[in-house]
Amino acid sequence: MFTLTISQRIDEVVTLFRHSRYPIAFTGAGISTDSGIPDFRSGNSGLWQNVDPMVVASIYGFRRDPQAFYNWVRPLTKTTIEAEPNAAHYALAHLEQRQCLHAVITQNIDMLHTRAGTQQIYELHGHMREATCISCFAVYDNRPLMDQFMQDGRVPLCPACGGIMKPNVILFGEQLPMTQLQGAQNAARQCDLMVVIGSSLEVAPAGDLPVYAKRNGAKLVMINLESTHVDSMAEVVIHARAAEILPEIVRRLEK
Repeated sequence: MFTLTISQRIDEVVTLFRHSRYPIAFTGAGISTDSGIPDFRSGNSGLWQNVDPMVVASIYGFRRDPQAFYNWVRPLTKTTIEAEPNAAHYALAHLEQRQCLHAVITQNIDMLHTRAGTQQIYELHGHMREATCISCFAVYDNRPLMDQFMQDGRVPLCPACGGIMKPNVILFGEQLPMTQLQGAQNAARQCDLMVVIGSSLEVAPAGDLPVYAKRNGAKLVMINLESTHVDSMAEVVIHARAAEILPEIVRRLEK
């Protein structure tokens, strides 16, 4: 059987971009591993190793024992604060600036797309920019709270009422932010090309969006280190690092 090389597959992706009127990207944790942020499932760096997600990362667990959540998230918080966007983030931002990309839908909470310069982002699982008091619902800039937490290890408390502060990330048992989800669904409905980057697509409902786009007539490109259940639906599948592939797509598009 004839097998295309990675270079030939990149050429196919470039052709799809050139014939697309509304391309978008869908990103998961794999796009940020080259920035030093571990993904959630890999054997070497997965964040779920040796913990029960429903204990440390569910809204029920958070309300019962917020210190357990903060103890678990502390290494990730430090890594996220120190992380910089990588070549894949910058490539997507560049595509948007050149009007070759209409939106980025992301499962990531690390804000690296924003820092790379992308403007139209749907953050399905929230972000670390802000935190909300679970008692009085006051919202604050999360960075000072996290800086203090990194120093003393104590659960951040609300400056207004003394309640527990929760970062604006979506925990198990919480609904996705409606405006972000609706925006992402609209983008998936309109797109004629979706490039899926670094996502296992195992978490619903976010992981269902590529299938939703496909059923609405979009073409799919998969750029992942590992296979997914959606690969068989895709026009192009590239098993390689996004930080290597996306800049090359940009380079060839600009020839």
